[in-house]
Amino acid sequence: MHDHLENETSRREFLRASVAGLVGATLVPTLVRSAEAPSSAGTMPMRALGKTGEKVSVLGLGGFHIGVGSLSDNESVRLIQEAIDNGVTFLDNAWCYHDGRSETRVGLALPGRRDRVFLMTKNHGREKNVAMQHLEDSLRRFKTDRIDLWMFHECVYEQDPDRIFASGGGIEAAVLAKQQGKVRYVGFTGHKYPWIHLKMLAYEYPWDAVLMPLNILDGSFQSFEKWVLPVLLKRGIAPLAMKSRASGDILRAGIATPEECWRYVAALPVATIVSGIDSIDILKKNLDLARNLQPMTDEEKVAVLKRTRDVALSGKLERFKTSNAFDGPVGRKLYGV
Repeated sequence: MHDHLENETSRREFLRASVAGLVGATLVPTLVRSAEAPSSAGTMPMRALGKTGEKVSVLGLGGFHIGVGSLSDNESVRLIQEAIDNGVTFLDNAWCYHDGRSETRVGLALPGRRDRVFLMTKNHGREKNVAMQHLEDSLRRFKTDRIDLWMFHECVYEQDPDRIFASGGGIEAAVLAKQQGKVRYVGFTGHKYPWIHLKMLAYEYPWDAVLMPLNILDGSFQSFEKWVLPVLLKRGIAPLAMKSRASGDILRAGIATPEECWRYVAALPVATIVSGIDSIDILKKNLDLARNLQPMTDEEKVAVLKRTRDVALSGKLERFKTSNAFDGPVGRKLYGV
């Protein structure tokens, strides 16, 4: 635990200075203002996607789980279509998920429903030519001519921002793809260090959305909520949440309920909460949470942060921040991890 506390302390001044420069403030609030609850229960809440003018469902369908081998293609297609038919508009995915199987399954599910979804996928290209190849692969698998939101996946290594913004880097692919009409909006993702997100944001590029881990533990440890979220809100960049249950470790440890996990993140001003769903039963439970949205009050958030602070600071339940266990195969190969 001491090492993690020391790590957090050693980065704190860097983070504070970075945020001060990016948002023009010298103090970052501990809690971001809660999101408002929807006006009516029982329907899928829709939230603004930053300053894009788009609206997306507060529940997002995670792309990794729909590609797992325990699901057949037909079962996955049914799951995707059931989600769409029940008001889920935000579909998450990535070029690398299950060697393309996740994207291919979405492509099988989309006919007749394409215009009802906001289609997001991620590329792992740090160089322009690699990113463009990933884009063409994704378009072919989805059987579509456009990606609504295209994101640079897994910016978790110190070199990633500089490589993406180097001459001939991936950002040139994003510019070209938008010019060609193949991509509407551009963003990036990452699950490990908030300071890498801040480094990405320090480059001059009009990002549309950023995906990051947000949960009751993140509020206390290597916190994207404290350091990155205020920057996004200041700029009108859409915050997207993932790992709201710390990949299930929060529930396995018994420190919070599924409802508490959902209500904590739903109280943040995020556009959508990307959720891993690999069965109709889990889909129904997530739909129920989303439709009957009751975000935590600020007082409830303070209480749950206090209750979970010690285990949060150990880092043991957010392994995607403290180990390489959640790093994808492309990044591992690229950097020899």
